[in-house]
Amino acid sequence: MAIQTFTAAQVLTAAQMNALQANDYNQTVSAKVASYTLVAADKGTRITMSNAAATTITVNTSLFTAGDSLRIQNIGAGVCTVTAGTATVTSAGPLAIAQWGGGQLYFTSASAAVYFPDAANTSLSIAIFNETQSSGTQGGTATSGSYVKRILNTTDTNNISGCSLATSVVTLATSGTYYLQGIIPCWRTDGVKARLQNTTASTTIALGTVGNSNTTDNSQNFATVQGYITTSVSTNIELQGRVTTTAAGSGAGRAVTFGDNEIYAQLFIIKVA
Repeated sequence: MAIQTFTAAQVLTAAQMNALQANDYNQTVSAKVASYTLVAADKGTRITMSNAAATTITVNTSLFTAGDSLRIQNIGAGVCTVTAGTATVTSAGPLAIAQWGGGQLYFTSASAAVYFPDAANTSLSIAIFNETQSSGTQGGTATSGSYVKRILNTTDTNNISGCSLATSVVTLATSGTYYLQGIIPCWRTDGVKARLQNTTASTTIALGTVGNSNTTDNSQNFATVQGYITTSVSTNIELQGRVTTTAAGSGAGRAVTFGDNEIYAQLFIIKVA
């Protein structure tokens, strides 16, 4: 958006009045692909970011004055994060902007800005991964002794940027904070417990509740687990389970054979920031 400047008692021309009217509806657009550091000429403009990977827009001091503002819009699949360089940036909402999100960056001084995310940027980013087997297929042997990776072989839904599933491992490639909830069944294993494991850092994200399925009855039981993780690097996560007693064939889940798919382990993820 071009900034008009005037002097006292100046008579406005028709061209200047037309320009003012146009400025109410149009902004100069500065299209970016790579991470970008703001410059003074960005005042009053719209910065768009288009990149499939994560990017940043950095804010430094002594470029803007109190009352200056600009808009930021992310049109790429990768998350764009408004980042404090030498200036401070505060916000009541997230500074990470998902695809199609955006907001106003308003300067309260030459060294401080507030980011106001658009209220419309409220889409929920979720992923659901399942172990899916054909009707009548048992969940397989559950072996005692240690935590083992549970099978996740299908994607029910996934609109989280940078989140993917391969060989039962979920990768979170985009920085952020995530809520995770997992569930695993067991049959005739005595005790069962689930956990969420960060295999990139070899750390446990969360331990779950304890379940029990007696070795002599036909009751299938479940263990659940939930937790949070904040990532700044690409992170691999496994849903794991441990049982007290080895149960062959169907210890990891007993089929009901209704004619539709058997669903055993499940992992649910929400990107919260």
